[in-house]
Amino acid sequence: MMTDAGSPANPIILYRAGGAGKLKRAFAVALKAVFRTPMLLLAVTLSVAAPAFGWEYWGGDAGGMRFSPLAQITPANVDNLVRAWEYHTGDLEKRAPALMARTKFEATPLFVEDSLIFCSPFNEVIALDPGTGAQKWRYDPAINISQRPANRFNCRGVTYWVDKAAPDNAACRARIFMGTNDARVIAVDAKTGVACADFGNRGEVRLDAGMELAWPGEFQITSPPVVARDVVVVGSSIADNVRVEAPLGTVHAFDARTGAPRWSFDPLVHDGIDAGNANVWAPMSVDDDRGLVFLPTSSPSPDFWGGKRPGNDAHANSVVALRAETGELKWSFQVVHHDVWDYDLPAQPTLARIDTGEGMRDVVIQPTKHAFVFVLDRDTGKPVWPVEERPVPQGGAEGEQLSPTQPFPTHVPALMPQRFSEADIFEPFPGGGGSSCRERLAGLRNDGLFTPPSTGGTLEYPMTGGGVNWGGAAFDPVNQILYANTSHAVHIIKLIPRAEAEDLKRPEGGDFGAQRGAPFAMTRVVALSPYGLLCNQPPWGELVAVDLKAGKILWHSSVGTTGDRAPLGIAFSWGTPLVNGVVITAGGLVFTGAMDAYLRAFDAKSGAELWLGRLPVPGIANPMTYLWKGEQYVAIGAGGHSESGATIGDSMVAFRLARPGEAASLWSRTIDQPNGRFWSKAIVIGLAIVLAAVGLWRWRRLARLRRAHP
Repeated sequence: MMTDAGSPANPIILYRAGGAGKLKRAFAVALKAVFRTPMLLLAVTLSVAAPAFGWEYWGGDAGGMRFSPLAQITPANVDNLVRAWEYHTGDLEKRAPALMARTKFEATPLFVEDSLIFCSPFNEVIALDPGTGAQKWRYDPAINISQRPANRFNCRGVTYWVDKAAPDNAACRARIFMGTNDARVIAVDAKTGVACADFGNRGEVRLDAGMELAWPGEFQITSPPVVARDVVVVGSSIADNVRVEAPLGTVHAFDARTGAPRWSFDPLVHDGIDAGNANVWAPMSVDDDRGLVFLPTSSPSPDFWGGKRPGNDAHANSVVALRAETGELKWSFQVVHHDVWDYDLPAQPTLARIDTGEGMRDVVIQPTKHAFVFVLDRDTGKPVWPVEERPVPQGGAEGEQLSPTQPFPTHVPALMPQRFSEADIFEPFPGGGGSSCRERLAGLRNDGLFTPPSTGGTLEYPMTGGGVNWGGAAFDPVNQILYANTSHAVHIIKLIPRAEAEDLKRPEGGDFGAQRGAPFAMTRVVALSPYGLLCNQPPWGELVAVDLKAGKILWHSSVGTTGDRAPLGIAFSWGTPLVNGVVITAGGLVFTGAMDAYLRAFDAKSGAELWLGRLPVPGIANPMTYLWKGEQYVAIGAGGHSESGATIGDSMVAFRLARPGEAASLWSRTIDQPNGRFWSKAIVIGLAIVLAAVGLWRWRRLARLRRAHP
């Protein structure tokens, strides 16, 4: 059930600044043909895409490949990118700092109806001019800001749908759907931002949590809905580790025109178990030709003790395929049995057509928090390559009933190491007071992947935030390469006997879950040194490229530096945890944000970092790209992230190639680069020391002269 990054809150900094086409469904269909060369495939890809080369879906296409056929920006010219515009939502100016300190700006805009359309963390839907960033319209659903949502104020994106049965000039023929933090589904006109009066109650329907909530923010929506066969489908995000009898993770479907309920689906099979959740908080995918919706389901409640839910807990922790029109279960594949590690499915299932070595095949690619990649047949859900059930550590807490085995893919290697040893401890500055990393990790149970939680403390690696998180994976259909961001960090999980849990306070920098109804509460803390550094060896965040056909990792590249957090801005290239995802282009580039304030471009073939564009605050969101009036743009939400401790902002930023007479500024090529601020500060401090020394020398010299000549 762990949503979002899985990392605890850190001190929040607020950033305050001054004033402020279409990718046709034929693109996906065309990829079903078998092509002999990448160049032919690329040519067909470009020929079937619409002239505007839009971004109509949160994941680029309905299947979430995050691939763009645009090729204007290339490794040869990416260094000529300049900032085209920056837009501010205004939240920093009009909302209280305490409220902003509970936001996560994870929105990816769509490029539809000649506008960039996205949502703010407070669910305001905003449409911008693609070339200038000027606001065209704005819709505010006036959410309840006092609800204190469990997973912060967050909106990852919106959904675009066209009613082909409506007249061309009809109001709300083109619609934007959005799920809100107070559990509503909103429909507005994509051209004007006016609520669609014929959808539900004057443009909205409200989800029923099915039970009384522990507090209003226990139940919310953070990811965009999907639409298939004229049905809008929406999941939910539910607070972790509050109680055994938690709200159910029911997926709801509504008529896209009227908002009338069509069906509902509870992923969890409740035969002989006492549990809730198994919700779908991450983005979903759609295969409209097959009429299927693909759900990445989460774990049952609570996360870290499952004694009241014996068995494998079907269909939790699973990729689930439903028929879009009826909600009927087509198939399900479980990636974790009886989850007690918070290894739920955090990422959109990626729908692609791949070369398996035995021909082309339509598949579902599912990356996971524990760094596996499962590749499943899209029609049957059966693994394309063998998945083995292997024995895993046993000896859970009292009353626990662990699964003796877990699924392990055999063809595609894990995206990162899955075992942590003493040799992996990072202590660049031994001593210094406080508990060292060795002291913190000593004595923890650590039997490798799937070590069960314990009352003495368990080392969990990969941590509950991944591996891969909500940013998901991206797939290049031309070169048949998968790309994904990964986080490398250690969690310390501890079960607290109920008698000791009543007066227990939340650990500093960590999480406390009461797990009411279970014999144990829990704490979860990221393993940090006294200096605030992660206890595991860098890199702490990597971009990974995988050849699925060969079953081979092609390269790893560290993403991010310490420059925005370290004293004086010193930038060690140690990477940062990466919960967000990437966009890949036919131009041969991979773009990504990180927990430092840069948008980066990497060479898709080699993994070399080619360009950095400075952002006002970290862009912990998935970037996207589009073509507007003959120019390719790359845009990213830059609003920080309260769970990661990143500086909070409210910007959407776009870059494009420099026009004639334009050039990247000297400042952007020097001071705005990693370590640029460090060296500038070091030079200023050095000059100040020199001037002070010269001044002191002159003062002493004058003093001696006065004494010699009174």
